[in-house]
Amino acid sequence: MPDETTAAPGKTPRAVILGCAGEQLSADESRFFSAADPLGFILFRRNCRSRAQVRELVAALRGAIGRSDAPILIDQEGGRVARLRPPSWRLYPSATRLGSLPDPKAEVAVRLGARLIADDLGDLGITVDCLPVLDVPVAGAHPVIGDRAYGTEPDRVTKLARAACHGLLDGGVLPVIKHIPGHGRARVDSHHTCPVVETESDELLRTDFAPFHALAAVPWAMSAHIVYVTIDSTAPATLSRCVISEVIRGVIGFGGVLVSDDLSMRALGGDLAERASRALTAGCDLVLHCNGDRREMEGIVSAVGPISTHTGERLARAEATRQGSIRPEEFDRREAEEKFDALLGGGEISEIAEQ
Repeated sequence: MPDETTAAPGKTPRAVILGCAGEQLSADESRFFSAADPLGFILFRRNCRSRAQVRELVAALRGAIGRSDAPILIDQEGGRVARLRPPSWRLYPSATRLGSLPDPKAEVAVRLGARLIADDLGDLGITVDCLPVLDVPVAGAHPVIGDRAYGTEPDRVTKLARAACHGLLDGGVLPVIKHIPGHGRARVDSHHTCPVVETESDELLRTDFAPFHALAAVPWAMSAHIVYVTIDSTAPATLSRCVISEVIRGVIGFGGVLVSDDLSMRALGGDLAERASRALTAGCDLVLHCNGDRREMEGIVSAVGPISTHTGERLARAEATRQGSIRPEEFDRREAEEKFDALLGGGEISEIAEQ
């Protein structure tokens, strides 16, 4: 549960990001969100049909809680994880496709692609993108990460993920590095069951943790629902005070906003209220619930108090980073798309199966 630094109820938003059911906000949902007062919201494919429709939904979500600056999140990675799709939006290549380009073309393409994504999101009022993936897949790992990764070497993942962060920030969108401290060794899909990684800590530090350590100054990160046996054999990272305090905040040195991965994923045990409480107790700043199910959200909200003072400070630093990183020069969308397509060699993108 929230610690002693938590503000009084009603004075600050709850430490939760919620989803909504469809393309429009119902009156019942609006009343629920007004009472629940989540910090912000996350959009999925079910919520996104057209530009005008998404703009209206974003405005309605913020209006329901009375905060025009409430964070609106989305998973717009490119490839198979893209909530915004044709015909209203262009489709972007997967991280692996971009990572397959030769240097220095790959780095330029990743940054430019992220800048184009930021332009898409900014037009809609979306301020946080759950991109980039910093996971380093190994042989035999489950394909849930697969082509969402920039490569299989920590240094290359770091370089290209950094370029993606710069591209998003150039366009006024906060990046979220995920899935900290590393999902690349998972042999099962954490959407359905809990992965267990038995690799020794020194090897994890050299490989899986390395990109996160290099990008520890990024303002937001998302936790991994994975058990790291040599660190804490009793709980996945999202629910482990040991992993969060000693590894994520300690060894990796991440000091920004830590949001859980989706609480409804089956990697976590217990009911949703228990999951939310345990994640916050372990050290997550915020918990995330994505599917828009009213009953599930009610359970989570019952267990979540207002954001802590520390979380408020981290959020403020993140926003200051976003504001300070926006490049003031005019952005020519058509010119940027032409350059991006040229970097890709004019190849057609057809990676449309969604995670």
